[in-house]
Amino acid sequence: MEEHYTVILEKMSQLILKNMPEADYSSLFNNFVESEFFLIDGDSLLVTCVCEKSLKQGQSLHFFYLVERYLLDVINKEGHFAIVFFKDAEYAYFSIPEFLTLRTALILHLQKNTAIDVWTEFSGCLSKEWRISLGQSCPYFLILADEGLNDQQTDLFNFIAIQSWAANVNIVLFSGQRSDILRLYAYFMQSSYSEQRFFKENIKEIMMAYKTLVQLLEKCRDLNLTTLFGDLKFNNMVEKACETMSLLKQLWPEGADIRRALCVTSCSLFLEMYHCFLDNREKKASKQTCEDKQEQGSCLTLKDVEDFCKLHCLSVVFQLHLPLSQRACSRFITSAWIKDLKTVFKMKQWCEYFILTNVHMIEFWSLDLLHLSDLSDEPLLKNIAFYYENENSEGLNLNVEDVIMKEYVHLWDTVSKLVGNFEVGNPFPLRTTERPFIKKTPSPIKDISKKKMPNLGFIPMSCALVDEFTGDILKDLPFLKSDDPIVSSLVKHKEFDELVHWHSHRPLSDDYDRTKANFNGELADSHTRDLRYLKRVQKYHAFQRFYGNSLESVSSKLITTQGAKPKDCSKSRSTKTRETKADIIARENKKRLIAKEEQKEEEKWNTLSSSIEKEMKRNLSSGMKKLEEFLKSCKSNSVKVQAEKVGLTACLTAWKEHCRAEGETTKDFSIAVDMMKRIHSLLDKHSELLQETDRKLIARCLTCLGFDELANSLYPTQDEADDIKMKKRNKYSVGIGPARFQLQYMGHHLIREERKDPDPRVQDFVPDTWQRELLDIVDNYESAVIVAPTSSGKTYASYYCMEKVLKESDEGVVVYVSPTKALVNQVAATVQNRYTKILPAGQVVCGVFTRDYRHDALNCQVLVTVPACFEILLLAPHRQSWVKRIRYVIFDEVHCLGGEIGAEIWEHLLVTIRCPFLALSATISNPQHLTEWLQSVKRYWKEIDSAMGKRTFSKKNSGARGSHHEDQGQARQSYKVRLVIYGERYNDLEKHICSVRQGEVSFDHFHPCAALTIDHIEKYGFPSDLAFSPRESIQLYDAMLQVWKSWPQAQNLCPENFTHLKNKIVIKKLDARKYEDSLKEEFTNWIKNGNEEQARMVLQKLSPNFHDYSGRMLDFFPHLVEKLREMEKLPALFFLFKLNSVEGCAEDACNFLELKEEKKRPPKADKEAHVMANRLRKVKKSLEKQQKIGGEKSQKPSRRLDQNIMSEAERDYLLRSLEKNMEIPQDCTYADQKAIDDESLQMVFSRVKNQRKGDTLKQLARRGIGFHHSSMSAKEKQLVEILFRKGFIRVVTATGTLALGVNMPCKSVVFAQNSVYLDALNFRQMSGRAGRRGQDLLGDVYFFDIPLPKIEKLIKSKVPELRGQFPLSISLILRLMLLASKADDPEDGKAKALSVLRHSLLSFKRPRVTDMLKLYFLYSLQFLVKEGYIDQEGNPTGFAGLVSHLHYHEPSNLVFVSFLVRGLFHNLCQPTHEGSKHFSEDVMEKLVLVLANLFGRKYIPAKFQDANIKFYQSKVFLDDLPEDFSEALLEYNTQVTEDFAAFLLIVSRLADMKQEYQLPLSKIEFTGKEREDSPLVSHLMSCREGRMAVSPFVCLSGNFDVDLLHPGVSDNVVLNTIGINHTQAPVLWTHRFDSTGRKLPLNAYVLDFYKHGSLVGLEQDNRINLGEAYRLLKDFYLTIKSISVSLRELCENEDDNVVLAFEQLSESFHEKFEKV
Repeated sequence: MEEHYTVILEKMSQLILKNMPEADYSSLFNNFVESEFFLIDGDSLLVTCVCEKSLKQGQSLHFFYLVERYLLDVINKEGHFAIVFFKDAEYAYFSIPEFLTLRTALILHLQKNTAIDVWTEFSGCLSKEWRISLGQSCPYFLILADEGLNDQQTDLFNFIAIQSWAANVNIVLFSGQRSDILRLYAYFMQSSYSEQRFFKENIKEIMMAYKTLVQLLEKCRDLNLTTLFGDLKFNNMVEKACETMSLLKQLWPEGADIRRALCVTSCSLFLEMYHCFLDNREKKASKQTCEDKQEQGSCLTLKDVEDFCKLHCLSVVFQLHLPLSQRACSRFITSAWIKDLKTVFKMKQWCEYFILTNVHMIEFWSLDLLHLSDLSDEPLLKNIAFYYENENSEGLNLNVEDVIMKEYVHLWDTVSKLVGNFEVGNPFPLRTTERPFIKKTPSPIKDISKKKMPNLGFIPMSCALVDEFTGDILKDLPFLKSDDPIVSSLVKHKEFDELVHWHSHRPLSDDYDRTKANFNGELADSHTRDLRYLKRVQKYHAFQRFYGNSLESVSSKLITTQGAKPKDCSKSRSTKTRETKADIIARENKKRLIAKEEQKEEEKWNTLSSSIEKEMKRNLSSGMKKLEEFLKSCKSNSVKVQAEKVGLTACLTAWKEHCRAEGETTKDFSIAVDMMKRIHSLLDKHSELLQETDRKLIARCLTCLGFDELANSLYPTQDEADDIKMKKRNKYSVGIGPARFQLQYMGHHLIREERKDPDPRVQDFVPDTWQRELLDIVDNYESAVIVAPTSSGKTYASYYCMEKVLKESDEGVVVYVSPTKALVNQVAATVQNRYTKILPAGQVVCGVFTRDYRHDALNCQVLVTVPACFEILLLAPHRQSWVKRIRYVIFDEVHCLGGEIGAEIWEHLLVTIRCPFLALSATISNPQHLTEWLQSVKRYWKEIDSAMGKRTFSKKNSGARGSHHEDQGQARQSYKVRLVIYGERYNDLEKHICSVRQGEVSFDHFHPCAALTIDHIEKYGFPSDLAFSPRESIQLYDAMLQVWKSWPQAQNLCPENFTHLKNKIVIKKLDARKYEDSLKEEFTNWIKNGNEEQARMVLQKLSPNFHDYSGRMLDFFPHLVEKLREMEKLPALFFLFKLNSVEGCAEDACNFLELKEEKKRPPKADKEAHVMANRLRKVKKSLEKQQKIGGEKSQKPSRRLDQNIMSEAERDYLLRSLEKNMEIPQDCTYADQKAIDDESLQMVFSRVKNQRKGDTLKQLARRGIGFHHSSMSAKEKQLVEILFRKGFIRVVTATGTLALGVNMPCKSVVFAQNSVYLDALNFRQMSGRAGRRGQDLLGDVYFFDIPLPKIEKLIKSKVPELRGQFPLSISLILRLMLLASKADDPEDGKAKALSVLRHSLLSFKRPRVTDMLKLYFLYSLQFLVKEGYIDQEGNPTGFAGLVSHLHYHEPSNLVFVSFLVRGLFHNLCQPTHEGSKHFSEDVMEKLVLVLANLFGRKYIPAKFQDANIKFYQSKVFLDDLPEDFSEALLEYNTQVTEDFAAFLLIVSRLADMKQEYQLPLSKIEFTGKEREDSPLVSHLMSCREGRMAVSPFVCLSGNFDVDLLHPGVSDNVVLNTIGINHTQAPVLWTHRFDSTGRKLPLNAYVLDFYKHGSLVGLEQDNRINLGEAYRLLKDFYLTIKSISVSLRELCENEDDNVVLAFEQLSESFHEKFEKV
């Protein structure tokens, strides 16, 4: 039994450990609001906070502060969670009773004093109730500790992890969590099928092991109790506790504060128990021999324990009467308690536990539970004990204030009344025995005077930028004198001797110069004669045009420069211009052209009409398709009317025939729908062309459908009271009202409100009103934030903007900023396809700049780029002349401003551009806030421009001339920022839920209301973007009517009676939307007016019939695709979130089709193919032979010719037969062969022949399948994108990379995997791809393998608000100083730098944050001055260029340069022998080790080090830095930490002290009047110095400012409200520790790859996904390359060892990388 038990525990432990390194370290709250519900394991939270280094034993208030600070952080990040405490988990603390009390207090506190949802009703994680609860609440993950306080607790945690995985709940680890302003990062361990299988297979053993563990813990509990309380069992103790509480209720009937109550009850119960304990001990002792007695040792007497309880009572009185501000100044006693107190503490803690767990048993007694968080303060108790033991006994006699004395006496009297079975001593004196409680040590009080905090004060700087940004706070700050040693030592740090020939100040080429150029335009001249080069350029442009053409079928436009058109105000509108002769001729010509066009269309219709009519008679639906195609291309309205009438007549005939054939059975309404579509079209679009006969025809059709009233309103007829006619009519009638028919069956065909009046600015379509507003904005040079749904047509404005700038001049530039490289390639191709323009030599229309390559970037007029690259150009001091040419910037997907990576870069761009901009997004929930912020930025630029304008004007007057186009651009700019919001999607989206029933995939329609709850509607109403399709509105009405038969509004809201629908032949989309809004309003009123029950039943009625499938859903993926094909729902995008699933599912679908084909293939087909192939080979050979012979002319010509013809005919026949044999049957491929010609297909295929996944993609594409994810190359992605858009590929599996704007329209979107990345934002972005404008009227969204609660949350959750990140970093500040001091136009450079500093989104409208950022800016300058990167005037010095060049990698860039300056790389890089330029492999590996520690940091969870796993190729754990590097790093870190601690002291004055004295979440205050008239209090609380920057709660555990100097100090130590902590310090600790003090090892993936060169090795041993590994290694390679190029530029000695070593490393790493 025991053996079984340990075996399964070990198995579980190993399974968890094995999964740890695969854990994804990511942000838990991915921009979502209310999206994910998750759980926090309460005991894990407790263990994590208890192990916090700064917390001292027995300090409960500090502990509660840590818990609340963590929970508040999660809540502020929009976390939506419950905390669960399992009953069985309590057993783990029975050997450490102090945590029992703490746990009980924590549960009570969270329940009573916070609004957090706390679950305590479940016995354990394997209970049936828990399983049911998980099924109902469906949490997405559970936050858990991976290690407990003891082995048993760790086992309990393991059970929770295994059970959660089995229930499809993911695990997030407490260990290694990191928080910043917007996000919480943690290790995320995904539940997968293998873990679920493990649980299923071992369920019996797991249940048995759990039972055994709980039994063992119970035994352990009883044993603990017996040693302390003798014969009293657990239940007896509960009774004793309740008796004590009842007694207290009689003594204090008016009630009490929990601190007082617990103090007196636990003291009295404990004294009684200790009394019994001594009795039992004496009884035992009388029976024992002398030796046993000695073994038993001494213990405290009853008098000693009474003294101890008195001290405890006094310490509680201090807690009651002293405010936190005073308690935070308490002395800290470092000596330990004596050993004999151990038993005393244990007993007392047990007593507290029994009292606290049973407080609810005492009825009708008011117990104030507000201060549950402050039940024990052991450091304070020790402080008081120390005074009475060491100071009072030696003659120091200090008075205690009366109030405190009275309270103490009152408490002690109550204790003596509660103790029943012996007399308790008097309250005074507090110490009656000589026994010391505290061990004697040399220095018992923590003294911080020896540790000196660094000098407080800033180094003075004289720099205009610094004065302008921080001038208002400089006067209040401490500055160092010029003779201060820190300032005087700034005179040039001596650099390492080897660096003599290094020009560290030499300006480096920037990232633009370094980026690989794709045959740049600038190089064109030198290559003109190189035909190969020209061919490559030609090929590139041809492909770009082909790619662009696949994106949109717009013909290319030739643009000529027209110059800027000034606004024409001179002509008054009222004066009519006289028509000239030329005008009249032009008008006549136009008329003639139109007539000619009409005639052409007429002829076209005459030729086609008969075939279309025939087709309609044969098969109505295919005939209708042909008719629709004709109508789309037809330009003449009169011809359209003829065609429509033909269609209408055909429909009428077909409908009558159908009804006669059907008899009484149900009718197929599709014919009726087609008929109504024709009627809508005629009446809405062409009503002015209709004759009386036409109206009569339409009326006949309407009558036939049973819509008499509508027919009469259109063409009144005499009333026929003829019964026969009535019967006949009923036979054809659809049987429902016209409004209901249109909404229910024609929903997505309803006509959209579109304007009919063309806009001369737009040729291809008639723009909507809001689109015209965008064009006006561009015409007026204004800026705009544009929020409109995917596919609504917002991007048109950006192309209009480009065209405008291209027409204006050859100099102006438009920059298009897009979030991903995929989108850059797409936009560039579109621009190249749309526009051609004849430009001066060397200039082109479109250029591209990404981190991987650039192409014509600075000599183009439309630059398409990513944010990081545009930032490089904007902040580069010597690119300012190019920047001034920018006329407009377009930011696509601007919501990335709130994203996880690179968000601050978007901010920098928006605040540094001086021209107008367009910021586009489909999803922002606070666009007003964003617009206000951007408007404030524009106001700043307006002031700057007018100030600079005045200066330029005065210069001009004194003879200087400015460049012409620059002034022109500036003069016309408007500083207005407009907000344009458009909420209507062109097409409806309907959602469906997929289930697996009897091995078949089936679909249920998911009504949007099914996602809502009564509470949600009551609190928030209907979400603003939750739209119904018309039939969903009808479903809601029907459900409401069924549920509440006597519903008062039923008549008014009946579709046939509703104002906007009544008696309308043509109901439009807008009418349906009004109906939907009225229904929503009425439904909300039901809830407000007390009809919740009915409302609840309606929601229940609308809920889908969902079947949960217990197996692995993804096994059914091919069946899902097949089913969608049958329903004609392809093309479709399938979103999955793991790379291997994306590829795996695509391959599964392909294998499924191959198998299907194999089954269909005739048995002899393969043999026949083989025979034909052999025959074909022979024929080809003989043909070649004949041609050779023909060349030699040996045979008669005629005979030769005959033979040739026969062979060729045979060859052609064989080729055809073989092709037919090998042809894939139509139902065994999803590809549409007609969609693309062979030549284009081969062109697309040829581009991926050398790519990693090229062959796989080609094989899949032939079956109409593709996959798309971030680890593919651009060419691979383009293959899938082009073929999908062309309609050849119709099934694509993809990760979220497609969500960001990539143009891949489809009919259906399927979510086939749940993930933390599937949040409100991504859901809207991804589902927006379904049903694109102009292609489908209805889009379908399918949920496959997504839990029901998750679907509900996605549909109803709001999109995130954009919030600012922490905007500054040391490297950014250095780049700004470089810009301000080195810019070609210094004024412009300074203005840009100042704009970045002043305008962060984080500090907008928040003055306190602005002040904190100013101080951080000053701190950063101090750091840069001390490190020698800038001087006191703010000019860059030393290796500033190299640091700013590696800004991607802060703080590693700073550490790297400090190593270089100290000469460590020169010591390391010694060649193999004197004079050699080659370095040994050993040197290279050491160099990689150093660089991996700096630039390849990827942590593994701490617990994984315990795993017993064999590695095959890799070492996995990265070694520490070599010794000399390690020492240098420690020195660097120590210096930085000292300076940062000093900075925190200065910033601490910004703290909001009112909040600092409250618990962060419950807001319980610990304020009050300080007790200054008590000498004893003043003596005990005498440590006011050195506690400025530390939170007062943290001070209770004896923490001082000097503790901020410790490596890896927790963020929780610093004051909460200053908004800054150690994450902003530029330190790089060699080791990172989690909150429990365990080291997090680094993954050695870089060094391992360098040694074995295998990606598979990294996947197998280092547990990094192949795609992810490829991306990480590429990043690392780019960094080494960048360093290598920089070093070569900075050093003039050709043979410098460091430069040579880096070049060798760069080459060898590149070789290895290229192989994979």
